[in-house]
Amino acid sequence: MTVRSPVQLRLDATFTALKYPNYRLWFSGQIVSLFGTWMQSTAQGFLVYELTQSPAFLGYVGFAAGLPSWLFMLYGGVVADRISRRNLLVITQSSMMILAFVLSALTFTGVVQPWHIILLAFLLGVANAFDAPARLALAPELVAKEDLTNAIALNGTMFNTAIIIGPTVGSLVYALFGAGWCFFLNGVSFLAVIYALIKMNLPDMSKGQRRTSSALSDITEGFRYVLTQPVILALISLISAVSLFGASFITLLPAWAVEVLGGDVKTNGFLNSARGVGALIGALSIASLGRFRFRGKLLTIGLFVFPIMMLIFSVISWLPLSLLVLTVVGASLVFVMNLTNAMIQTHVSDNVRGRVTSIYSLTFFGFMPIGSLLIGLIAEQASERLALQFGAAMLLLIAAATQAIFPNLKAVE
Repeated sequence: MTVRSPVQLRLDATFTALKYPNYRLWFSGQIVSLFGTWMQSTAQGFLVYELTQSPAFLGYVGFAAGLPSWLFMLYGGVVADRISRRNLLVITQSSMMILAFVLSALTFTGVVQPWHIILLAFLLGVANAFDAPARLALAPELVAKEDLTNAIALNGTMFNTAIIIGPTVGSLVYALFGAGWCFFLNGVSFLAVIYALIKMNLPDMSKGQRRTSSALSDITEGFRYVLTQPVILALISLISAVSLFGASFITLLPAWAVEVLGGDVKTNGFLNSARGVGALIGALSIASLGRFRFRGKLLTIGLFVFPIMMLIFSVISWLPLSLLVLTVVGASLVFVMNLTNAMIQTHVSDNVRGRVTSIYSLTFFGFMPIGSLLIGLIAEQASERLALQFGAAMLLLIAAATQAIFPNLKAVE
């Protein structure tokens, strides 16, 4: 009994957010939708590479998808603080569903061109600019405050479970039936999360909070809040660097599968799934440790492990070993991403949550397309290996600088 009890407590804590009916609806609906999202993402990347044979064009698509973050994300945070976040999500998810069906139709009819994909990626980015702040800010409405970190970690678990299954299934569907079916199935998958959102029994969080101030003054208030909170400022700065120099490496995986590993669309799916396996392991670990008080230390470890494993991955040409190392890359990346998100959510005030999450989302989704464009151009002019090594080296420098500038970050709970 003395040995088994602590283990049982940790297992119970891992899934504690699922005891809330609204969160169960969100979890079940979102995970189905995410399977479809990763099917489309994997198929779209390989379709672009087949059409263009250009790693730089992969960067262009990533840039088009992220550009709306700079244009609309902050306003999306204002909207998320002013209206029902549930209703906003129904609108954005429905828009994404329509875009998936449009891409499916273009592919089925054989008329799809690279510029179609860029345009649809941009429109999807517009929907995401309003979706991301609302999605992040919805979490406190689904669970009690003491279980918020667990819910955020389980969100990461669902996301990374989809990364494991979605790319593999997407690659198989692509190989057997074509890209059009991947896009069509993604469109259908949005019905699950839309249904879950409609079925939720949520209080109207906007009652008594109607604002007469302008959107610009609300955005300014959000930035002012971030600048006066050292912990939040440090975390948002970190996620900016990770997005710019680290997470953007995902853009290169289709080219990496072909040029470095000598594979095909199935190899691309295996790479994405290996990253997802590691990310799932990392997310489950965070969920089980959600009430422990060493999140800052775990974040610090992740900041160094992630670029080191990227460097190791960049010199490997054997697929089995590449998959193993990429699993560790995925685990360390999710440690950084999920812990940063959880620490911001637990330190932010409720009345500015939407705007702060929009700034967080802007830095993550906004810098990633710039990083995608940069890494794609380096790969085009030099090599995929050198592009990955450049990003990893920059992250190592930034991790070291962070320890010097914010020495107390590792002590944050």
